[in-house]
Amino acid sequence: MIRTPGPVSAWLRLAPLARDAVLAVATSAALVAAALLEGASASTALLALLSAGAAAPLVLVRRFPFPAALASAAVVLCGAGIPEWSGRLVAMAAFCAAAYRVARPLLMLAASIGWLLVLLFVATHPDGVAAFGEAVVTGIAPVAVGTALRVSREHARQSVRLQQVEAAREIAEEHARVAREVHDAVGHHLTAIRMQAGAARHVLRAEDVPPVAGAALATIDGLAASALADVRSLLDELREGRGPTLADRAGVRALVQRLGTGACPVALTDNDTDVPLPAAVGRGGYRVLQEAVTNAVRHAGATEVRVRIGRAPSALAIAVEDDGRSCSPDAAAEGHGIRGMRERAHALGGTLQLTAREPHGWTVEAVLPTGSAVP
Repeated sequence: MIRTPGPVSAWLRLAPLARDAVLAVATSAALVAAALLEGASASTALLALLSAGAAAPLVLVRRFPFPAALASAAVVLCGAGIPEWSGRLVAMAAFCAAAYRVARPLLMLAASIGWLLVLLFVATHPDGVAAFGEAVVTGIAPVAVGTALRVSREHARQSVRLQQVEAAREIAEEHARVAREVHDAVGHHLTAIRMQAGAARHVLRAEDVPPVAGAALATIDGLAASALADVRSLLDELREGRGPTLADRAGVRALVQRLGTGACPVALTDNDTDVPLPAAVGRGGYRVLQEAVTNAVRHAGATEVRVRIGRAPSALAIAVEDDGRSCSPDAAAEGHGIRGMRERAHALGGTLQLTAREPHGWTVEAVLPTGSAVP
């Protein structure tokens, strides 16, 4: 049987808003527990109210980063008279998240430092320069971290885009080379076959040629013409970068149905997210899926194959699981199909893993970056 996804997979399948809500609830509970452990003088109800108020804006930090950070900071100011309550850490985290999502560092710095200075006056009434310096440095820190993470994210995006462009260029060059080789070799021979068959039919008199031989020559001529047309069509696809792609949902479903058999059905699960796929990733993912399912159905002796396709702004994930025969991973990796899938995934900047399943069977997992970071 196919294994059910683990806790990490279940967490990643949650909507971003749901994940943020869970984190907000956990943060609120942690604030209350920490305050009670430190012996806070305030009542548990007040601590719960303040903690929930400080953590609740985190649910909206993706859509409204700056307002969410200000709202959390405002709630923390209300609890400034409780020294054992660590609500300001939540507000600092909110400013860090806001700086990560909004490219306005000066505004974030002013708000973060200003809020901490107000908190300093309300909570402790400072009388020294050191206290002000500490507040300024503390206000700079979350914004600096968030900005650094945002810059790193943008750099990673650019690197993935450049890698994909380079991979697409290399693939196009390889396609052009293969097209030239096929045209010069196969195309030449098919043309020669047609010419020889046509010449034989032309020089031989009908009364001297047995009907079977005449029909055979006509069949050879027709098959050569058909094969030459198919080769030219394939070469056009290679040169122009066309072909089947995972962006075609109907085509993917048709592929899965075509490869499945009565003895080994193939089930498809698609997350149905309308995420645009780069052309090279869509075509490469289709070929990886085609090869993985073909191997499972025809060569693994499986009775059940399941396909999962996950589309996200950051990556395309393909998983093909079967319950077929188990063998040495090294032996499996030696096959041309697995090697070809791995090379195709690496050319697109992705990864491909082949792992054994319990009690038997295999899982082929490919992750192909799509050029955007996680929001």
